[in-house]
Amino acid sequence: MVNTVDSVFTKIIKREIPAKIHFEDEDFIVIDDLYPKAPVHVLIIPKQPYASLEAVPIEDVQFAHRLLSTARKVASQLGISDNYKLFMNVGEKVQAVHHLHLHLMGGYSKEKSQLTFQE
Repeated sequence: MVNTVDSVFTKIIKREIPAKIHFEDEDFIVIDDLYPKAPVHVLIIPKQPYASLEAVPIEDVQFAHRLLSTARKVASQLGISDNYKLFMNVGEKVQAVHHLHLHLMGGYSKEKSQLTFQE
């Protein structure tokens, strides 16, 4: 299901709300997380306003490829390609914003991260 109401992310994509943009192409925009849980914490947001991963048509086999390729490209650009985490919340009970987004987190010291998978 595609959101019919503009989310905060849609407003950022439309430049109605300012955000620090790290990367943008025709499919995705990457911005800083407002409440970072890591030294580097950005959100990879598809421009198509899917409410969650479950809203992406299962037949769209290229979506996951494009999303993960973007994550790898951005991790490299941010200098964290050797040590990062990806995670996504799916569903009304766990998503803070009902517009699909992937968290890319890194920039950790050499010590093992103690990060839990809670947003």
